[in-house]
Amino acid sequence: MSTEPTPKRPRTNPTYELLYHPSIPGRGEFVRLAFEAASIPYNDVANNDKKGYSVVQAACSPKSTGDADGNPPAFAPPALRVPGAGKDGKTLLIYQTPNILMYLGPHLGLAPEDEAERLWVNQNMLTALDLNNEAHDTHHPVAVMQYYEDQKEEALKKAKDFRENRIPKYFSFFERVLKGNEESGQGKYLIGNKLTYADTTLWQVMDGLHFAFPKEIEARSKDYPLLFGTFYPNIKEEKHLKEYLASDRRLPYSMGIFRHYPELDRQ
Repeated sequence: MSTEPTPKRPRTNPTYELLYHPSIPGRGEFVRLAFEAASIPYNDVANNDKKGYSVVQAACSPKSTGDADGNPPAFAPPALRVPGAGKDGKTLLIYQTPNILMYLGPHLGLAPEDEAERLWVNQNMLTALDLNNEAHDTHHPVAVMQYYEDQKEEALKKAKDFRENRIPKYFSFFERVLKGNEESGQGKYLIGNKLTYADTTLWQVMDGLHFAFPKEIEARSKDYPLLFGTFYPNIKEEKHLKEYLASDRRLPYSMGIFRHYPELDRQ
């Protein structure tokens, strides 16, 4: 058996530039997973360069009316810059996580060619992101700009409803989607028989929920055999995703969208 280390994939000359906050997975992780699943190089600007976050801030500045390439201002990260893909061959700048994923899907081979299937992929991605947003709101149910400690009482109520009503609603839906696609996807994929950005998006939300609500997810997982017994473990074994998840490029959960407050979990 060889003991030589596995060679790293070359990650030079990226065409795509991801603009997001440094040090946290956040919503930028949905975009990273798409690139990593497709084994496509990209520049994670704020994480790859100490001065990179200034680029992110400039692109999303509240004073911006647009950039020199004719792009309108971006509201907030994540944003994506693609040199040469804009009007008249200029740099394209787009923002909003679902908009970025919808754009990247066909370019990265993570969206079907069939129009109906592309729409099905997109709607499942959007639903997974709805679950993501509801998970965030459990620890910030009143105001995003206030500390969790300032809204803890409301967070306890929000988290209880999220655990008891919203999590099972979403999980049962995705279980049904996997069941409906079982003949083609074998429980591994939401749509069709190959990986799409809907799969990577849902997987990331599930993984984040494992971190934020470990007791709740452990208790619920047995009720959704395809979702937890087939889909979740198989997606993270996809060739390039497996490599990424074991690398230092995969940022740890901390104080972003998914936060582990034991009091908000199942007691």
